[in-house]
Amino acid sequence: MGAELRVTVWQHASSLDPAENRAALERLAEGGDLGEDADLVVLPEAFARDFGEPGSDLAPYAEPLDGPFVTAVRSLAARRRTAVLAGMFETAEDPARPYNTLVLADGDRLTTYRKIHLYDSFGNRETDLVTPGPLTPVLTEVGGLRTGLMTCYDLRFPELARALSAEGAEVLVLPAAWVAGPRKVEQWRTLVQARAIENIAWVVAAAQPGPRYTGHSMVVAPTGDVVAEAGEGDEVLHATLTLDAVREARERNPSLSNRRF
Repeated sequence: MGAELRVTVWQHASSLDPAENRAALERLAEGGDLGEDADLVVLPEAFARDFGEPGSDLAPYAEPLDGPFVTAVRSLAARRRTAVLAGMFETAEDPARPYNTLVLADGDRLTTYRKIHLYDSFGNRETDLVTPGPLTPVLTEVGGLRTGLMTCYDLRFPELARALSAEGAEVLVLPAAWVAGPRKVEQWRTLVQARAIENIAWVVAAAQPGPRYTGHSMVVAPTGDVVAEAGEGDEVLHATLTLDAVREARERNPSLSNRRF
């Protein structure tokens, strides 16, 4: 039997107060809200502190990777004996423009991904506030499955997901704060399923809830089937991802090996 990865997605709104968000992690560490045991707990983008109103200065909320938020994430991972992925704003070389960073705590390992594609769309200008990350796909292994990291707006750029799958990703994990608006839920659902179908990989997408964001966190199988989907509000999703499902889907549909470019 192939590897299995038990995933929990916590669709929960982050606060404008970083201390409140760290307190939420402490509640999770004490056993609240998550329910079932998991190998990987996925929290949304910007969980350390919400973006605030469009154009708000994010620099005062940036932290180093040994700061209080990462310390709290590491503590949660250690106490629950699970890997934990969450979003934060990380101090950068330009102190006025931090990185939008994912941190994955798994045992003694800390894997980081700095968001590549910044949200300069629908009237927003994330590049005015955030430093883009290096153009290097970030891949790690969690529970025996090779796992690629993406953030929110990255979903609209299939080349990043393809680069991760080309390097062996069997799971794509995407924390997000997908801003609500006309057709945004439909676009979100379509793109999450598309990334699963075209890369024949699991996709775990953890969104912040409404009303500002869309919610609708999802777990999608390598076939494109939706295994679990949240509504608009606070919600917890559970799913078990198997390596066998990836292998079987790729055997039936060898489109990755049929690529000509």
